[in-house]
Amino acid sequence: MAPPGILNRYLLLMAQEHLEFRLPEIKSLLSLFGGQFTSSQETYGKSPFWILSIPSEEIARNLMKRTVCAKSIFELWGHGKCPEELYSSLKNYPVEKMVPYLHSDSTYKIKIHTFNKTLTQEEKVKRIDALEFLPFEGKVNLKKPQHIFSILEDYGLDPNHIPENPHNIYFGRWIADGQRELIESYSVKKRHFIGNTSMDAGLSFIMANHGKVKKNDIVFDPFVGTGGLLVASAHFGAYVYGTDIDYNTVHGLGKASRKNQKWRGPDENIRANLRQYGLEKYYLDVLVSDASKPSWRKGTYFDAIITDPPYGIRESTRRTGSQKEIPKGIEKCPESHVPVSLSYHLSDMFFDLLNFSAETLVLGGRLVYWLPVYTPEYTEEMVPWHPCMKLISNCEQKLSSHTSRRLITMEKVKEFENRDQYSHLLSDHFLLYQGHNSFREKYFSGVTKRIAKEEKSSQE
Repeated sequence: MAPPGILNRYLLLMAQEHLEFRLPEIKSLLSLFGGQFTSSQETYGKSPFWILSIPSEEIARNLMKRTVCAKSIFELWGHGKCPEELYSSLKNYPVEKMVPYLHSDSTYKIKIHTFNKTLTQEEKVKRIDALEFLPFEGKVNLKKPQHIFSILEDYGLDPNHIPENPHNIYFGRWIADGQRELIESYSVKKRHFIGNTSMDAGLSFIMANHGKVKKNDIVFDPFVGTGGLLVASAHFGAYVYGTDIDYNTVHGLGKASRKNQKWRGPDENIRANLRQYGLEKYYLDVLVSDASKPSWRKGTYFDAIITDPPYGIRESTRRTGSQKEIPKGIEKCPESHVPVSLSYHLSDMFFDLLNFSAETLVLGGRLVYWLPVYTPEYTEEMVPWHPCMKLISNCEQKLSSHTSRRLITMEKVKEFENRDQYSHLLSDHFLLYQGHNSFREKYFSGVTKRIAKEEKSSQE
């Protein structure tokens, strides 16, 4: 471990997928494990190579036990814009930091990783031979080496214009790989119980990481569906709980979502999904409940609330209620009465979600949810606000040419007071928030159709 106040430099090799989600995930995980995000660059954009300063190798390893956005991490020994700069950088790296991994009793191998270019075997050998000035005293072992070193070359992002020479070259000691294999092992295609809106496995783990979910946390999903987000949180050791207004989904009844299967089987339910991955011990319960009318006593119960509310596209937005106006003075229905469901405006849904989170999250707990937006009209002011919740990150995933959804991460920074419940009504952006209510209509209309209609009406 580095002495207090001195940070070691590490090289992160990132996956080129879900680019906007990568930085918030790494920041959240570093915060979770006691590190702080400090880098030599303010933003990395689309580059797969990130240089980070991390207090210890232990924190670096813990980071890689969680991340699905990073492929590998290396202790950075040197880097430069050309081979000469790299060699000069390596010669300036403290020998005492190299020695523990290069002594005569050790075994090692050197790997070459190139981004956006393929090298011949001859070119690879030439690059490895050029490192002979390093004090390697151990034996080469290509099958089971004790230490792996890598030369990593960056040839930019444009596959149509690959430069002759790399933009950057890095050399470092491999520390650990990320958790990219979870995307395949938890794939929805192999899952026991799925629905029309089951969350992609990779995004589920990203959401759990953005929410800083950790062992023994209690994680809640108020729009649980088939429980994909619960599975990801349980994998990281959290106890999971959820509610949904759809009786058939909660109990695993009705028509199946799989091709060539008409009805759901007798053991298709959320609990069976957790059992499939050996996570049943983390299952608390799932209830049929209306998110607009929480049935909780006042108090802080949850370490994280991670959810994907319905947008009215593949799943309807509903809440319980009567089509008739309820007479004054009658607030409760008889126990035998099951109320019909009404449409649930998106703006109301998000304000209910923020109020519920402010009331039930522990201080420092996180809310992670998806906000659907109509891209031509989107502004940052449209993201719902709450006095108890601080916006941590806002990442976009495109759905079509004119729509997208944004992954919103918020952290509770203030205890809830009764006056906070209606704070959104006082916001200058209240009318902007209500623009979310017509998302379904805009989603199906499309930009071209809408513009044509406007042009036609302006000519009349």
